[in-house]
Amino acid sequence: MTTSGPNPKNMFVRRHALLIVLAVGLLVPAASAAPSAKSNALAQRLSRALSGPGISSARTGAYAVDLRSGAVVYAHNAIRPLHPASVEKLTVMYGALSTLGPTFRFHTELLGEGRRTGAVWRGDVILRGYGDPTLSYWQLRALAKRVRALGIRRIQGRVLGDESFFDRRRMVAGWKSYYYMTECPPLSALIADRAIFQGHVTRWPAAAAAAELKQALKGAGVRVAGRAKAARRTTNGAGIVLASTHSVPLWKILRFMAQESDNFTAEMILKELGALHGDGGSSPAGTAVIRELLKTDGISLAGDRLVDGSGLSKLDRLTARTLVELLAAAWGNSTIRKPFVGSLAVAGRNGTLAGRLLAPVTRGHVLAKTGTTFVSSALAGFVKGRYAFAIINNGSPINAWQARLAQDRFVTVLAKAG
Repeated sequence: MTTSGPNPKNMFVRRHALLIVLAVGLLVPAASAAPSAKSNALAQRLSRALSGPGISSARTGAYAVDLRSGAVVYAHNAIRPLHPASVEKLTVMYGALSTLGPTFRFHTELLGEGRRTGAVWRGDVILRGYGDPTLSYWQLRALAKRVRALGIRRIQGRVLGDESFFDRRRMVAGWKSYYYMTECPPLSALIADRAIFQGHVTRWPAAAAAAELKQALKGAGVRVAGRAKAARRTTNGAGIVLASTHSVPLWKILRFMAQESDNFTAEMILKELGALHGDGGSSPAGTAVIRELLKTDGISLAGDRLVDGSGLSKLDRLTARTLVELLAAAWGNSTIRKPFVGSLAVAGRNGTLAGRLLAPVTRGHVLAKTGTTFVSSALAGFVKGRYAFAIINNGSPINAWQARLAQDRFVTVLAKAG
């Protein structure tokens, strides 16, 4: 969590990360430090690795740095803005860990509007969501049991689902229409079981969550006289807190999001950043928080355009250099390094890299985020704790198979060099 005043330890970490970013941002070595024959040979091998049938050199961006020395070991179209696909999620990881902190937990409240008379609550109860992407029916059952434990046996009013912590938009600008409800369920500050209600994904997640809570209350022995429905309550201070529930720590949520490349979780966290540290619970507010953070940390944003958190938007643009500077900054930050690196998929072992980079030199030694859309294939992460790298291949459409082969060849060259 952030604090209201400056923290000397955090300032030191921020300065240290900035120094690394400044070091890796140098595209051209000084005249007095000409590249060695060894580094030239490595760059040539990396360049050959990126070549392949169906891959456009002009629409490929790649960048790699040595984390120990800060030296640039490879750069090709490093500052060309390209469609990032799911490596965009790295910006959400960095922003969430830096701003919210690894131990942050989402919460959901059950409020009472009215008064209690003996075992009867005379009024409505409100299930207010604060953006928890992991909220489940089991948590709603726990809330219901706590109401029963308070001695309440009957609710004379309604069960209302309040999603006003976020805006009303269910998707993000630049998404293809079929992404909604397929690639990502509807975005809402109150959504249980990823909007799966009665066996189907619903377009009204707040109302569905309220209905599930009403059912859970009935199961706990609390009768509800009124209906279950959605109702936005913009005054968050209203009502008496009857019960609350919390998510697992953020670092666990990010690990799932990154390793499985989960679009819904990325978009929910983005809106959470906007709600808590920006101009409200919207995607633009969330991206503004991330941009300001990256700017403060000295990470280049020239040509970049952040629209969503998942990388699904056709409007997103990132450069390979921005990604590597972000990776280097995370590596140099003692507060977020472990949860950030630990969230990435491990080559040959888990997540989206379970079936890639299976050779002994790379298996278990490459930690990275993948990305694939119709027009983009990308890979960005760390090799043997020695190199940070990013590769973005674009096409119309992209030859994803050939792009992945080239990315794996590139990473294998780095692994052998390391």
